[in-house]
Amino acid sequence: MTRTRKIAIGIVGGIVLLAVVLVVAIATFDWNRAKPMINERASAAIGRPFAINGDLSVKWEREPDEGGWRAWVPWPRVIANDISVANTPWAKAPQFATLKRGEFSLAPLPLLRQRVVIRRIQLTEPAADLERLADGRANWVFTLPESGEPSPWVLDINEIGFDKGRVGLVDEILKADLTVLVDPLGKPVPFADVAGAAFAAEDGSAPRPRDYVFGWKVDGKYKGLATKGEGKVGGMLALQDASQPFPVQADVAIGGTKASVAGTLTDPVNLGALDLRLKLSGASMAQLYPLTGVTLPDTPPYSTDGHLVAKLQNPGGAVFDYKGFNGKVGNSDLHGDIAFALGSPRPKLTGKLSSKLLRMADLGPLIGVPSGGAPAAADKAKDAPAKPKGGKVLPTQAFRTDRWRDMDADVALDAARIVHDSKLPLSDLSVHVVLQDGKLTLDPVRFGMAGGAMNATARLDGSGGPLTGRVEMHARRLRLKQLFPATEAMQKTLGELNGDLAVSGTGNSVAALLGSATGDVKMLVNDGVISRSLMEIAGLNVGNYVVSKLFGDDEVKINCGAADLEMKNGVMTPRVFVFDTENALISITGKADFKNETMDMDITPDSKGFRIFSLRSPLYVRGTFGSPDVGVHVLPLAARGAGMVALGVLLTPAAGLLALIAPSTTDENACGPLLEQMRKPPKAPAPAKGK
Repeated sequence: MTRTRKIAIGIVGGIVLLAVVLVVAIATFDWNRAKPMINERASAAIGRPFAINGDLSVKWEREPDEGGWRAWVPWPRVIANDISVANTPWAKAPQFATLKRGEFSLAPLPLLRQRVVIRRIQLTEPAADLERLADGRANWVFTLPESGEPSPWVLDINEIGFDKGRVGLVDEILKADLTVLVDPLGKPVPFADVAGAAFAAEDGSAPRPRDYVFGWKVDGKYKGLATKGEGKVGGMLALQDASQPFPVQADVAIGGTKASVAGTLTDPVNLGALDLRLKLSGASMAQLYPLTGVTLPDTPPYSTDGHLVAKLQNPGGAVFDYKGFNGKVGNSDLHGDIAFALGSPRPKLTGKLSSKLLRMADLGPLIGVPSGGAPAAADKAKDAPAKPKGGKVLPTQAFRTDRWRDMDADVALDAARIVHDSKLPLSDLSVHVVLQDGKLTLDPVRFGMAGGAMNATARLDGSGGPLTGRVEMHARRLRLKQLFPATEAMQKTLGELNGDLAVSGTGNSVAALLGSATGDVKMLVNDGVISRSLMEIAGLNVGNYVVSKLFGDDEVKINCGAADLEMKNGVMTPRVFVFDTENALISITGKADFKNETMDMDITPDSKGFRIFSLRSPLYVRGTFGSPDVGVHVLPLAARGAGMVALGVLLTPAAGLLALIAPSTTDENACGPLLEQMRKPPKAPAPAKGK
């Protein structure tokens, strides 16, 4: 053997011996001796005391998932016990986080490229106390040292497993004080057993969700509301594989709102997407606003069941799609798709909804009328309920215009059948609602009624200051016999009702808008009948009294009736308000003050021809809308039997009505002059902003 060869063998042998000694030293090294250095370095890195209080050990194991020669390279498996991270000085809890045991295997070769690759971290009994103050300071925000250069090291974690744990949250901004406890289920539960086989199979191309492994419970307050819930989650979070769905399930009650979800979360590190079966119910949709930030109207109790798909990392902002949902609002059904997109300058709600049966009582809260505000038929037979204080009857519930500026909306609703408590035959509702920068537009609002059609538009500006509004409404060819289907006398009529309304006003409720309204109201009725029994069926107590005084209990034919009413600053005065019947011409004068909800009207009958015993004294209607006072004027009219002359005088100042459908009767009566005068459409000025 040559000298050179001996030297080479010695060098190689020395290197091998050194490697063996190094491996033996590392394998037998007491890593607890390194804890002070590790604790010091970690504390400096996070800017807060960090400590491994228990045993620290390293085991070397081959990684079976590695292929080729890499399978022979051992990986260090680090096991640390009793780990704690101190809290901020202002926090209440002594520790920010504690961990009974942490285990992870580290890939050695990527360390040469300054990459820390960890396939799996297993956490045993983790606990954390999260706190945030009203000024925004949060104890989960760490003060890291600033070196001026980004760290060259890259952390790459594939999965995180966890065991029984606890998380506490005290957040003054969210008004939350919650405690979440997590416990193993004991036996994994298949995803399909909880979410449903149909939901689990909706997308066959997606990876199969993992089983539910842990149960959890939450208790405390959120948004200041009592919060309680429970559910299930998977046992392993896939951090690198964004396509691996993580199973979640929850049943939570927050105040009066209850939510039930079952489905998956993908890309949990970045909160990538949600795919859930969502059931939601509560006392009113408006209660969702503090929880979601979505502006919804006050409604009766509701419930929904649908498919929620959320793209949380969408470039323009998170997008939530609630697809194919079925729900109820009060006793009305609701179906369709809605989407909520977070973006600039405001979030936006879009959707297309449909309903087979819509109850008008369920829509009452939209304009400030309590749910089910119309009395039931059984209640009508009882004594009338006590009138509200002051006789006020107009809805005074304020529109929440401050919420209108928080989001935009574009929602359409179609309803096949509409049920009204007073049995009005309504159908084919079509509404398109647009909310843009605090301005609410309903255009169109269309529905069928009594064989005719109602069309309306409403524009409400809540973008600043007092709400301003403008409403236009058109009634066409409403058949009188269908307006009162339960009245036998009305079935003999061929008449129709037509009318137009255009008013504008300022105020944050229906009462305030009408109390400041300016515009026109015009109506025309032809070929009808009127009787005391009809007024009773309609629930018009004042009308019942007036008709009984004028006509007794008999049915009286109406050739036509016309109203041309002017509104100015909430006060309505008739230009023309006349009923032409077969034996008398009845005119109505005076005013109705919608601001104070008072009226002072005179009803003057003028008999046709020389009928001494049929002449009636004029009547009055005074007092408040809620408690009107009706009676007979003591002194009779000075002039009698001059109905046609009086009609001409009354029509002189009339502004006129648009060309409505003419009465079918050909008898000579006062309807011709009325129609000639009523040609112009109603007008309403642009609403002025309040000072």
